[in-house]
Amino acid sequence: MNWKIFIKRNLPTFFSVGMFLTVFAFYLANHPAGLTPNVLQTSANKGAILAFIAMAQAVVVLTGGIDLSVGMIFVLTNCVASYLLGGSSVEVGLGVVAVLLVGMVCGAVNGLIVVFGRLQPIVATIATGSLFFGAALWLRPYPGTIPDFSENLADLLTGKVFGLFPASFVLLALVLFLIWMPFKATPLGRTIYAIGSSEDAAYMSGMPIRLAKFAAFVTAGLFAAIGGIFLTCVTYSGEASLANGNNYTLFSIAAVVLGGVSLYGGTGSVVGVIFGALAFRAIGDLLFVFDLDPLWQPLFQGLVLAVAISFGAGRLFNLRNRLELFS
Repeated sequence: MNWKIFIKRNLPTFFSVGMFLTVFAFYLANHPAGLTPNVLQTSANKGAILAFIAMAQAVVVLTGGIDLSVGMIFVLTNCVASYLLGGSSVEVGLGVVAVLLVGMVCGAVNGLIVVFGRLQPIVATIATGSLFFGAALWLRPYPGTIPDFSENLADLLTGKVFGLFPASFVLLALVLFLIWMPFKATPLGRTIYAIGSSEDAAYMSGMPIRLAKFAAFVTAGLFAAIGGIFLTCVTYSGEASLANGNNYTLFSIAAVVLGGVSLYGGTGSVVGVIFGALAFRAIGDLLFVFDLDPLWQPLFQGLVLAVAISFGAGRLFNLRNRLELFS
């Protein structure tokens, strides 16, 4: 292995990891309780929710598109999960599968409209996002859950392993290594990167362009559904919250950028996106620790996003200038 090439290729991921560790260390240093299992668990659970939505966004962004409905799929699956995750272990297991299928169906709807309807992803997903939120509002006009909601599942996903390590980190690792990594290694996964780099070149190479784009949206729906299940286990409730849907959609884009994925597609790592999400959430926690007025928090988060986008755009312009120089 050529370590110089490896380091250069994964530099954005290393940057997002370093940023998260720096911000989180500063957060712990100023937290009244310091580093305790409970503080770590709370931070991990909040970060994991955003990480799942950011993973969903990243898969579509890698193709050069964007999905503005991931937050609404997240909200819809949260509402569906609040009805289905109860009863016996078998019923809970079937409920989990059903919720994941709902997310994948939502992603498939996006994929069909974008791929076969030939609409721009940003336009199509704005429209479908409204439909998904309408369905969520129909299911849960008021926040709530079923009486026999599975506390065992909630403890399993949001608790602590051996009383110390957040189970949410284990879940993130399982999703990464059991779903994303195998999918990335398939022809469809490689095509997703190729489409973002150059769709024309991918087409001329005989790659399955349409199928890969469709698979990207379906995978995004799957990741958003996992986030919806996780939110239900954290809150023990389902809620058709427009604010949650919009905020998590916006935050997912911020996490994607902070994670080193180019908004033009083709480059980036989902691992970096996970740490980008954790870093973005840690920045919000840091503002809370310093007791900053809530009205000012969106301003600082927006500044972080603007700096991250500028950093990513700077790398892209530098690359384009080099290409123009030698063309």
